[in-house]
Amino acid sequence: MLERAMDALKVKGRLVLEIEKRLPVRGGLGGASGNAVAALVGLEMALKKQLAASERLRIAAEVGSDVPLFLVGGTVLGVGRGEDVYPLPDVPAFSIVVATPDMGVSTPKAFADWDALLASGEQAELRSASTGGDARRSIEFPKLTGLHPSVRMKAFSRKISSWLGSVPLKGGRFSGVPAGGRGRAEILLLDLVRTGIENDFEQVVFPQYPALRDVKCALERTGAVYASLSGSGSALYGLFRTKAGAEKAAARLRKEGIPAQATVTLTRSQYWRKFRVSSFE
Repeated sequence: MLERAMDALKVKGRLVLEIEKRLPVRGGLGGASGNAVAALVGLEMALKKQLAASERLRIAAEVGSDVPLFLVGGTVLGVGRGEDVYPLPDVPAFSIVVATPDMGVSTPKAFADWDALLASGEQAELRSASTGGDARRSIEFPKLTGLHPSVRMKAFSRKISSWLGSVPLKGGRFSGVPAGGRGRAEILLLDLVRTGIENDFEQVVFPQYPALRDVKCALERTGAVYASLSGSGSALYGLFRTKAGAEKAAARLRKEGIPAQATVTLTRSQYWRKFRVSSFE
């Protein structure tokens, strides 16, 4: 990442980079991608030079599929391999619990297993069509899985547009005014869950790592409104209505021997304040 950035900036020199890594390796949390962007931002700050936004995104996409989203922050739509990113209207910070079981999941293998599962479903549908049967009776896939990518994207876009369209705004920002006895963040959280969140990787990862399914159940049991594998795993997360609820759940999970911590998501502005730089928009 830094070599490409230095070439683009036409700068020569020797870099010494030290990373204090606290996220688990092969955890599905994007730790390496986040580190790459943090290093890029640090380089720009040290050189007092910055790349054009389009150039940063180009380099990021070449380095890794997950890297570009860390150049945007907040609520993001990723398409293609994930390298094409589009900022969506931001949502308030949510309280979450991140569980990090002591195991790693290979992302390339998870993708290969998903491709194999998808291919087996398509073959079953072809066999069913040739015999006049119905493959769906024996093989169940999510509604969007068997559709052409463009159809899947349109269906997803309609769901997201419907959800975002119901978000009350005030002066172009979320009002944060409680309504109906509930905070705005909680209402949006429930709306998001109703809109539908899925992680297809669970279909191929959980059968191989049943302990991860157990962790998801533990998150739900401790009060998560929604729980899921993060990326291809092995980390999982749960969305909670309140900070107190998340902290209580994390403590309970730790008592059960599951490494977990309560934290909050970051809005786009909070994300960039953490970097102590602007988002160069």
